[in-house]
Amino acid sequence: MHPFERVLSVTIEDIELELRGIREIAWADFWLNPRKLRGSDFLMRWSQGVWSEKRLIDATNKTGQFYAIPYGPSGTAPTNDVRAFELYFERLEVAGLGHIKRPDLLVFKIAHKPFVDKFLKDIGGEEELPFIAENKLQDLISKAIIAVECENSLWIAEKMPDYKTPMRAQKRLGGKLGLAKTAVLPTVIIKEEDRVPLSKWQAENKIPIHVWHVFFDRAYGLSFDEAQRLTDDGLILPTEQIFQAPGGATTKKAIYKYYYHYAYPLGIANENPQLVPAFIEDKNGHILPYVKFEGGSLEFTNEALNTLKQF
Repeated sequence: MHPFERVLSVTIEDIELELRGIREIAWADFWLNPRKLRGSDFLMRWSQGVWSEKRLIDATNKTGQFYAIPYGPSGTAPTNDVRAFELYFERLEVAGLGHIKRPDLLVFKIAHKPFVDKFLKDIGGEEELPFIAENKLQDLISKAIIAVECENSLWIAEKMPDYKTPMRAQKRLGGKLGLAKTAVLPTVIIKEEDRVPLSKWQAENKIPIHVWHVFFDRAYGLSFDEAQRLTDDGLILPTEQIFQAPGGATTKKAIYKYYYHYAYPLGIANENPQLVPAFIEDKNGHILPYVKFEGGSLEFTNEALNTLKQF
């Protein structure tokens, strides 16, 4: 799958929006992207991902103790134009770097901010990071205290049906504590396809990876090593889901949903985002509407700050 489509793939169960009253759209007429970004769901997915990563970077930088920068291709790509976003991945593909998996963020102690800023300036900006081999980025990577893989969900965590439901012995887990398979609650998600490359990146760079999962009202964090342990101990089993890419292709992927009980509370929203109308327009004036995420802020918890201070 092309890296642009992989980044914007969305689970079938999350595709809930429809353009009602429109029987047919000549998608090939859109300038948007040649793989036919076909509906509002994928535009929302792009907007949501951009918003959540920015929210995490802002929350980190507001601490005054730590400094975060985007590192993976999806985080360093353009954020104000989905066409520019797509062309960025075209450039990665041409360079033969489109399928390299890197964590989304790098987090540093604030004392290293001058070094990081100079390093980025010297290479032409953070958007050039994915085009540089990691053996040439070791001076930057070695200063990081953790790397972060970002995930997000369209849920208000505290209103999810099984939020605060205690874990109980589960037959499918061999009597180990867990929740019903159908439970709906905040989780930290890791895709099966990402486990090996993330593990390899962590081992090669000797920088611990954490997964930060953002909801509307709060965020949770889980170390990659702890996630691996939970999986190895049979406490979290894989879930198979169907993902659909913008071009229409569907694939089955295994994902791991780690209960928030196992995670540390990363942050709490002190300002909720606004959902505002947006649209793209084709060369013939045809409109495709979608909902865009704007604003909102997240404040790190003491648990999150203490976790970062350990490194």
